[in-house]
Amino acid sequence: MSGYDNNPFAEPSSDNPFNDPSVTQVTNSSIEPVDQYNPFPVPSTDSLASHTTPASTSPYQPAVLQPSTEPSPQATAAAAQANLLRQQEELERKAAELDRREREIQSRASTGKENNWPPLPKNFPIKPCFYQDFSEEIPSEYQRVCKMMYYLWMFNCVTLFLNLLACLALFTTSQDYGVDFGLSVLWLILFSPCSFICWYRPVYKAFKTDSSFSFFFFFFVFFCQVVIFIIQAVGIPKWGNSGWITSFTIIGTNKAVGAIMIIVAILFTMCAVLSIFLLKMVHSMYRRTGASFQKAQQEFSQGVLTSKTFQTAAASAASSAAQGTFQGNN
Repeated sequence: MSGYDNNPFAEPSSDNPFNDPSVTQVTNSSIEPVDQYNPFPVPSTDSLASHTTPASTSPYQPAVLQPSTEPSPQATAAAAQANLLRQQEELERKAAELDRREREIQSRASTGKENNWPPLPKNFPIKPCFYQDFSEEIPSEYQRVCKMMYYLWMFNCVTLFLNLLACLALFTTSQDYGVDFGLSVLWLILFSPCSFICWYRPVYKAFKTDSSFSFFFFFFVFFCQVVIFIIQAVGIPKWGNSGWITSFTIIGTNKAVGAIMIIVAILFTMCAVLSIFLLKMVHSMYRRTGASFQKAQQEFSQGVLTSKTFQTAAASAASSAAQGTFQGNN
């Protein structure tokens, strides 16, 4: 009878395709259908409040104007003023150094320091003629050059003495070379003290007192000394110098004497080279001291007018002229 209880007009379940379990599972699920799916869902405000997205950093930085490197007029004026102040301080320092040296010299003169050059024994009948102290009288920047000039003078004296011995050895070989030996003795006696007084002491005084006149006097005399060194190194025969010409002339006849004269010729050549080198060094320092020819003229005129010898001679000449005029009128 159960077969009669069913609706005869209902569709059989086996004929309905939507009664398939797989279809009914999809239709009864909570998944939204395709036509209602929104690919851009509205985000919840809670997520926006809890999470913030940082701003993206661009690899390109904005252009920034670089400040100008040119100094301003105020900075230029300040630099110029600082330079002037530095130069003024340097001049004041030099002036203070000159005043200090002058006071030391005056104090030395007042205390009566004895001369110490040449260094002679106390019981020697001849006393020292000059006072010389590089550390006391010469500024530190000039001491090296001044000492080199002193060593050059001593080296020249030793060379002149060896030249005398070489000419004596030459004179022993032949009496015809007696003139060379006599002149070598004269050069030793003449050039040793004259070179000390005429060019070494002036350069020593120039460095000590910054005297323009002493510098000019030194340059004139020392240039003549350089010429003499060159002549002595050349060795002109019959001039009393064991130079290169005389040495090569003698070495053919007497090798021993020729060798001695070649050694002396080398020493004369070294004197000439060193003198030229030192002349350039002194001239470069002279240009930095601010000396000039006008200052040399002023120092010379002031030195002559303030000299006691000149004043005495001028007074004597004036009195003699006055007496002559008075006697002539009578």
